[in-house]
Amino acid sequence: MTTIGYFLSSEEHPGSELVRAARQAEQAGFDALWISDHFHPWLDDQGHSPFVWAVLGGIAAVTERVKVTTAVTCPIMRTHPAVIAQAAATAAELFGSGRFALGVGTGEALNEHILGDHWPTPEVRLSMLEEAVALIRELWKGEMVDHDGEHYVAENARIYTLPSYTPDILVSAFGPKALEVAARIGDGFITTAPSAEDIQSYRKQGGKGRTQGGVKVCWHEDKQQAVKIAHKTWRNSFVPGQLAQELATPTLFEQASELVTEEMVAEKVTCGTDPEEHAAAVREYIDAGFDEVYVSQMGPDQDGMIRFYEKEVLPRLRR
Repeated sequence: MTTIGYFLSSEEHPGSELVRAARQAEQAGFDALWISDHFHPWLDDQGHSPFVWAVLGGIAAVTERVKVTTAVTCPIMRTHPAVIAQAAATAAELFGSGRFALGVGTGEALNEHILGDHWPTPEVRLSMLEEAVALIRELWKGEMVDHDGEHYVAENARIYTLPSYTPDILVSAFGPKALEVAARIGDGFITTAPSAEDIQSYRKQGGKGRTQGGVKVCWHEDKQQAVKIAHKTWRNSFVPGQLAQELATPTLFEQASELVTEEMVAEKVTCGTDPEEHAAAVREYIDAGFDEVYVSQMGPDQDGMIRFYEKEVLPRLRR
């Protein structure tokens, strides 16, 4: 049976609300959680961006069974992969019982350029990601590591606090080159499009493990208000292709999404209170072959959406 998870949006909520929503989602019957890892929100209207590793500690303290994946962490610039290795090892030890997985990707300039580093080409970022993942796995062996690679140096580095299991590393990928890397280095595949073709390509190239997909919805009692909320908070989702990886500030995303209308959002995003429409949005990913689907609520009302899914949507998906 497909795992149905809840997507914790770090761009829209402070850490305290994310921790509370994580507990509520587990109690409502969601099987797993995604949590985003950003330094900035996409838009100023989203309003938040807490430090994900602190939030994960809070989530570990208030949940008991849900599995949690970062969706996704970028270990190539803003944070050195050796530090990510330590942070993820600590998170996995806190969660215990195999409940934590590290989702990684090549990131966006929006978050990764903040220390003044040059923003590399996509090909270089993929090379950096591959080396970063290899270094993280080496450090997770718990031995002293000296690494002098093409992109990273680690000297006399050893992680002492390790979990009882080695966390899976799932790789986010958009496009054929990234899919090839994900299939080669990943313990699973992450994306936000319901693409059966991407799953087939991942598997054909030797990709193993779980496939995870994410979908955004906007639950609100008033459907037109839901459309307005979705447009206000997530019109950046319609910024096309490579542009989303290149824009450096929320202001630029504001400008790039000026041509996105509420009508465009209403056509693409499930809004309102029809449980069949919400279930259909999730089934699109199930029918494409995803092992796990994570649903994100656009806007402030996480409580209402979680209660709605508990009563109306999750039972439909599990019949």
